Amino acid sequence: MKKSVFLGALTVAGLVAGVAGAATLDDVKARGALKCGTNSGLTGFAAPDANGRWEGFDVAVCRAVAAATLGDPEAVEFVPTTPKTRFTALASGEVDILVRNTTWTLSRDVDLKFTFTGVNYYDGQGFIVPKSLGVSSAKELDGATVCIQTGTTTELNLADFFRTNNISYEPVPIETNAEAQQQYLAGACDTYTTDASGLAATRASFESPGDHVILPEIISKEPLGPLVRHGDDEWADIVTWTFYALVAAEEFGITSTNVEELAKGTDNPEINRILGTEGNMGEMLGLEADFGMKAIMAGGNYGEIFEATIGESTPIGLSRGLNAQWKDGGLQYAPPFR
Repeated sequence: MKKSVFLGALTVAGLVAGVAGAATLDDVKARGALKCGTNSGLTGFAAPDANGRWEGFDVAVCRAVAAATLGDPEAVEFVPTTPKTRFTALASGEVDILVRNTTWTLSRDVDLKFTFTGVNYYDGQGFIVPKSLGVSSAKELDGATVCIQTGTTTELNLADFFRTNNISYEPVPIETNAEAQQQYLAGACDTYTTDASGLAATRASFESPGDHVILPEIISKEPLGPLVRHGDDEWADIVTWTFYALVAAEEFGITSTNVEELAKGTDNPEINRILGTEGNMGEMLGLEADFGMKAIMAGGNYGEIFEATIGESTPIGLSRGLNAQWKDGGLQYAPPFR
């Protein structure tokens, strides 16, 4: 889901100025919990289960950061946000980190004064339609009604695509994915457009997923990832390298089942540095030496998290694609732990 470029930049900048000097790690430790801004409900990425426990691909990043900083992956307060409220929540200090399938763009980085700490999912905007509509390409949607989340870059991408292809559409404004799903299934719009991963997650929650088709066109680049406020580089480093510990763990074969054994020491210096048995990486970050091990134990390495939450064996059914490791032709690549 792509997000708000219309949020008042000056307002957000002012909020950031008020909290920029804050030592977020100190706040998290004093509170005893990480406040993580997340989606209000997107199956596979961030949603409470039947018992009210938050689960999902983005949720796993929050738990990894809590494990790395507090030693407890459960020490997280999840704060549901909408496309309109998420940036204000982060800028004001209501949350310590935003992990809400949010696209990394120049304006969000520079104008809204946020720091993106990696890309946990490489995505692109797509369209979903009922099979009964008889459409096989987004270019056949001339005159269609389109459910679109307001205040998002999705709106801009949509306008660009239809203009480029000299076709027209009628927007049906909605605010949340839940509202979009309701409106789409009620027939209020011919198609719903958002990130392709979000479409797959939404379709998986339908009573009859097979009655709906995600069209082949991907009309944008959407690098989705965690973000923090400008002004606290130490905290940004912690979130960045916690995420990269998960990516590197998959590359080096460190899993949730063997991490404790490997943490006793190996012949591979980089594995040892990731797990804290060699070097002083944790100390550099202001964390315990075994921060990487704790992050991996929280939910597994990047690949384990992917397969458990949104992978091909789940109802979401996403293949790795661009999110495969670089060795396998994908874009996931952790800088060296050195």
